[in-house]
Amino acid sequence: MPRPVWSGTISFGLVAIPIKLYNGVSKKNISFNQLDDRTMSRIKLRKVSAETGEEVADEHIVKGYEISKGRYVVVDPDELEPFIPSATRSIDLEEFVDLSEIDPVYFDSPYIVAPDKTPKPYALLARAMEQAGKVALGRFVMRNKQYVAALRAVDGRLMMSTMVFADEVVPVAAVDELADLDEVQVSDKEVLMAEALVESLSAAFEPKKYRDNYREQVLDLIERKAAGEEFELPTAAATAPAVVDLMAALEASVKAAKNARQRHPAGGPDVVDAVEDAAAPKRVRRSA
Repeated sequence: MPRPVWSGTISFGLVAIPIKLYNGVSKKNISFNQLDDRTMSRIKLRKVSAETGEEVADEHIVKGYEISKGRYVVVDPDELEPFIPSATRSIDLEEFVDLSEIDPVYFDSPYIVAPDKTPKPYALLARAMEQAGKVALGRFVMRNKQYVAALRAVDGRLMMSTMVFADEVVPVAAVDELADLDEVQVSDKEVLMAEALVESLSAAFEPKKYRDNYREQVLDLIERKAAGEEFELPTAAATAPAVVDLMAALEASVKAAKNARQRHPAGGPDVVDAVEDAAAPKRVRRSA
């Protein structure tokens, strides 16, 4: 049974709805400890001065913000105290927007929102938001940090995602390699083949199809070693050769998708034949 990470109220207008927040994701990363191979004891990290290499006691460690190379402004915790957001227990909804208006890049950490004590106002808000097709934006404070959050209704339940701030999003214009994309020329045939490939690989989203193969294989390795079993390391996959001919690569990919669909006829209508028919006259002329 998961534990709530925050409790409070959703407030909009004069309405207050008691709720609890639960983590919407439980990360399953693999972490390793550093060990001394002679004694199998843990390795500890020490706080040392970069200048002298000597260990520094906690009472001599202060907070500093680097304003230029090697130049710091020291800030005392008491000086930061007035700026720490008040630990309120309210998610204050400010506006309702369409989900399509929010670029996914703004979404950060997901949470499950559950009713606390009185479920009726919670159910009423969820149903109203779902019928209106709107997402609620609001602010709240958790662990002395202020967040902007987006609440959405799914099947009568509320889900919430904290959001990054606008000045934290890296602008596309900052990436030099994207500057000249508008000048790239592609032919109608190339677009047609690319669209056919996209269509041939289109499917309903099934999240359980995607697994963390690395984590599963590493855990299996650890279990085998812990049990003293013998094992063979798998052969590393060969690097795929670089593809030079874009059109040939598209045609090969579409044919591969077509063959896969023939093995699984439930994949839907075949759009590849139409593309091949459109491209056929040119291929005939080349072979004549």
